[in-house]
Amino acid sequence: MSRELPHLPVTEVLPVLQRALEERGKAVLVAPPGAGKTTLVPLALLDADWASTGRIVLLEPRRLAARAAARRMAALLGEEPGETVGYAMRMERRLSPRTRILVVTEGVLARMIVEDPELSGISAVLFDEFHERSLDGDFALALALDAQAALRPDLRLLVMSATLDGARVASLLGDAPVIESEGRSFPVETRYRERPAQEPIEDAMARAIREVLAEEEGSVLAFLPGQREIERTAERLADRLPKDVDITPLYGGLEGKAQDAAIRPPATGRRKVVLATAIAETSVTIDGVRVVIDSGLSRLPKFEPATGLTRLETVRVSRASADQRAGRAGRTAPGIALRLWRAEQTAALPAFTPPEILDADLSGLLLDCAAFGVADPASLAFLDPPPPAALAEARALLARLGALDGTGRLTPEGAAMRKLALPVRLAHMVSVAARRGHGQAAADLAVLLSERGLGGNAVDLDERLQRFRRERGTRAEQARSLAIRLAKSAGGDRGASVPQAGALLIHAWPDRVAKARGAFGRFVLANGRGGVLAAEERLAGAAYLVVADLQGRAENARIASAAAIAEEEIFGALGDDIEESIESGFDRERGSLRQRKVRRLGAIVFSTQAMPSPSGVEADRALVEAVRANGLSLLPWDKETEALRGRLGWLHHAKGKPWPDMSDEALTAHLEDWLQPFLTGESSLAKLKPTSLREGLVSLVPHEYQRRLKTFAPTHYDAPSGSHVPIRYEAEGPVLAIRVQELFGLKTHPSIAEGIPLKLELLSPAHRPIQTTLDLPGFWAGSWADVRADMRGRYPKHVWPDDPANAAATHRAKPRGT
Repeated sequence: MSRELPHLPVTEVLPVLQRALEERGKAVLVAPPGAGKTTLVPLALLDADWASTGRIVLLEPRRLAARAAARRMAALLGEEPGETVGYAMRMERRLSPRTRILVVTEGVLARMIVEDPELSGISAVLFDEFHERSLDGDFALALALDAQAALRPDLRLLVMSATLDGARVASLLGDAPVIESEGRSFPVETRYRERPAQEPIEDAMARAIREVLAEEEGSVLAFLPGQREIERTAERLADRLPKDVDITPLYGGLEGKAQDAAIRPPATGRRKVVLATAIAETSVTIDGVRVVIDSGLSRLPKFEPATGLTRLETVRVSRASADQRAGRAGRTAPGIALRLWRAEQTAALPAFTPPEILDADLSGLLLDCAAFGVADPASLAFLDPPPPAALAEARALLARLGALDGTGRLTPEGAAMRKLALPVRLAHMVSVAARRGHGQAAADLAVLLSERGLGGNAVDLDERLQRFRRERGTRAEQARSLAIRLAKSAGGDRGASVPQAGALLIHAWPDRVAKARGAFGRFVLANGRGGVLAAEERLAGAAYLVVADLQGRAENARIASAAAIAEEEIFGALGDDIEESIESGFDRERGSLRQRKVRRLGAIVFSTQAMPSPSGVEADRALVEAVRANGLSLLPWDKETEALRGRLGWLHHAKGKPWPDMSDEALTAHLEDWLQPFLTGESSLAKLKPTSLREGLVSLVPHEYQRRLKTFAPTHYDAPSGSHVPIRYEAEGPVLAIRVQELFGLKTHPSIAEGIPLKLELLSPAHRPIQTTLDLPGFWAGSWADVRADMRGRYPKHVWPDDPANAAATHRAKPRGT
């Protein structure tokens, strides 16, 4: 078919691109914003001989971009969408038998390939804006490459992007040719205005918008991380802008008509301020925009395998995203990009946005792979392979939901879930509900949860469901139509009664059943997380909830959406998962074991019943575990036992094996060897005698060495005065604290264990230290004179001889009258 197409920069490379696809069957096109790749390339390929056998499918990462691309191409042909050019997305389709170019969103393409691996009636697949690296986009390309290699060698594949590591993608495509196009954009002046660290982004953005509107002509496109920040910024701008300026939001949760209104040119004589998320980064030209203001922030999904939660995390944008955003200002005229950070901070931004596959819940991907006949997704050609840990978590979840069997194959339940085109947990909920006659109620709830912005923003999902069912507007009607189709696909008759949301939701998130605890509005979830509701929320006083969404990483994250549920409904739905067990614990204050029968679901305890304390071998094992958990301080150490431990510990330090290690770590690691054999089956440590502890410690010494203990590490030293003085054992060596008069007459330094010297702490008559020495003869001959001079004045009633080495030892003062 002959048609006149506008001449854009990408026009120059179209012959090369057509030849590459004709000869190689795949290619990579790198073209900056404004080059015309999204609209001109699919239209130009229609005339290729190979394109006459089937449709060209253009993959767009977002619904807004898909609708806009289809409308733009249809307008170039003088048609409406649904004729030569059509589009298909989750809640909206415009196509006919005449459609030769079909623009789809990513999830749609992946399902097309899984359900028809040969892609019958499709001649080419074009992946637009591939640099966004969404999970669906990566998966769809991997499936398409597999289909091309195994079943459809005639299938053409083209990967297109404005900012992309072309060589890396070309390698994935089997060294496909990389074709680069110049861009068509006007000069963009980049300015920087740092936002103070403590200033909310909404305040900084509103101020910047007011200033540029006063200084510059044209419309403004402002990038903010999410809907919440967009609404707050709009509130700060209300009634504070020139009268010729309109404010239009642009984010994923808006109706299609509202999104389309945001990208339309402003009316004659008016300007607009578009407050947008990253949805406006690529594929969409907003006519009239001369100024882009970039917050430098974006909101990305992060999956936490430990909790099964996907949370949205606000992060710094990548350099590639910042460049894409700035480029929006130069699409139709010279423009300005104002960045709300310091210029030098740009170099510290990551080069590209991290691929979603590295931080995503992979359960849907794994389910689709099983339907595709691929047991291990890592065997597909991914640019970044899925992380093994995330795959293992996804596999475990699908097994719990009954979607995969022990070999990883799709079960009938898994096949039923796949038919529903929902996240796996919601698909399981609808599948289970349909079998019980509640398919429509569950489908309504599933659509409400998977399509942002429906039914308002109340935390209580029962309240949101009621609003959704009454809501007017195209998007609400499309959503309800989708729910009807899902319910029909799930099968099952509509029940006479409509269950509450909690009774449905529990089949999607049994691990997020929550029980009230402590303060009003605080809950503990079965998965161990804590959640909190504001006191004014109606659900704050509920005994039990099922939580659909938590926001925040703290121990008490904010519950964003939930539904109440009765305890009997929990037992009815999860009876097989509720455990009844006998749990033993240790009461540290009483020093004894306690035992109770507990009914629990994960971290939630439904009931406890006191039981008789354990005895015998069971008690001995439990006490050992109590000591391991709480530390050796639980044991009844007395001075004699502490001294024995010190002696053995010093021998281990001084001589090594076979003398046992007496450190806390070593003794704790071997409790079964030295403590448990000397327990008596009692449930209380108070009944354990210190003599049993000493016997246990000695048992760690080989029998033939036990007799040497007194010789190598005696408990006391027999002083020349006749006193029996205790020896203190430390890691550095044995210490003897003794009054200096008791060592008079001693000409050699005291030692033990075949010559190891005692460290002497020489004491005054008042038992205060006066000297520390490892050389007693040297002390007598050296510093004794100074010590004697000092001590004689303080303690005149005691003996202070000139020659202590030859004086008589004593532990008494001088007799009266001497």
